[in-house]
Amino acid sequence: MKVMVVGSGGREYAIGLALKKDKNVEEIFFAPGNGATLELGENVEISDFEELAKFAGQRGIDLTVVGPEAPLVEGIVDIFRKYGLKIFGPTQKAALLEGSKIYMKNFLKKYNIPTARYIETSIMEEAAAFIDELTPPIVVKADGLCAGKGVIIAQSKEEAKEAAASMLSGEAFGPAGERVIVEEYLDGYELSIFAVCDGKNYKILPAAQDHKRLLDGDKGPNTGGMGAYAPTPLIDEELYKKIEERIIAPTIEGMAQEGVPYEGVLFAGLMIVGGEPYVLEYNVRFGDPECEVLMPLLKTPASELFYKAATKQLDSLDIEFYDKYAVGVVMASENYPYGKSKPSEIIIDEIVHKELAERAHICFAGVSLIEGKLYATGGRVLVCVGIGDSIKEARDYAYMLTGQVHFAGKKFRTDIAYQALQVNES
Repeated sequence: MKVMVVGSGGREYAIGLALKKDKNVEEIFFAPGNGATLELGENVEISDFEELAKFAGQRGIDLTVVGPEAPLVEGIVDIFRKYGLKIFGPTQKAALLEGSKIYMKNFLKKYNIPTARYIETSIMEEAAAFIDELTPPIVVKADGLCAGKGVIIAQSKEEAKEAAASMLSGEAFGPAGERVIVEEYLDGYELSIFAVCDGKNYKILPAAQDHKRLLDGDKGPNTGGMGAYAPTPLIDEELYKKIEERIIAPTIEGMAQEGVPYEGVLFAGLMIVGGEPYVLEYNVRFGDPECEVLMPLLKTPASELFYKAATKQLDSLDIEFYDKYAVGVVMASENYPYGKSKPSEIIIDEIVHKELAERAHICFAGVSLIEGKLYATGGRVLVCVGIGDSIKEARDYAYMLTGQVHFAGKKFRTDIAYQALQVNES
């Protein structure tokens, strides 16, 4: 099988790594890929979706897997299907679950799926009136895609009003903020739940937890994610059942009723409050860095999972996972998430520790190949992933690997999976 992965980050590298180990896969393409995906397959510098679909047809690519949200929201799946190509991901209409937070919240309301109380508006006076009804902290969200940065958790009513005004004026996020959602703050802990769907059937993957804040102790600004681990002990069978019955199943059924069957990955960002799950947001693709810790746990061949989802055959698949834990630690560049950093050569020490070599690996993200050398050129540069029989063991391997990686200005959190370790200790 020939497979193409659309995207250039750590998520796409992790998918490529899983496909590389897959006996069904003979050739992998990345569009556009990064400086390190060249080790796994061929990079394709075609950004136009029509041209990319023609390339896939000419090269006999059997399946395309879409990593990021932007191509999905822009309709890449619809274009590939027009050419009779198999592609894993939701259609443009289905991708509105992430492309428009207002569409998503109204969908949740219509199908009685638990979520925070909210208002959606383009009028500042309406936003301000609702803010006055709430007790801080207060959540303000831009409607459109903002690369994971369109959510403000305001600590006062004044800050919430300033955030709403900044979005509605176009100053904060341009057209993405022309309409906003103001919602009550849910106080609990977050979980990332992923369901692979084929429009009717779905398979729920082990629950993961992401660490959004830049600094230890969940301090500092929100980022695209500074680390993740899976599976998490913060969930039990009872909670899995509530999530499936109240959230995943009604979403898949609701989308079908809307005439927009959901295919691809449904990523539910949940808040668990007093043992009850609430939807914070939907994303229409794997999370990053959650994908980097889920892929190594997948025992079922990745190509089989993606292909059966893309061809409406998920009901014939028994999905299996290794009885292990994975922890991923993001190593970011000096100025992340505030601005760009100078390119810096990446030096990786030779790994002489046999177990570390077997139990840990790197997923490369913001890297470029310059004159045969790998440079850190992005915000989140790479993810060090450790695999273990316990979360602590997996975390130890991940952090041992961070000690082998060097580039100027590197930074990372030192407390990834701290909540899980606290649960295990108690």
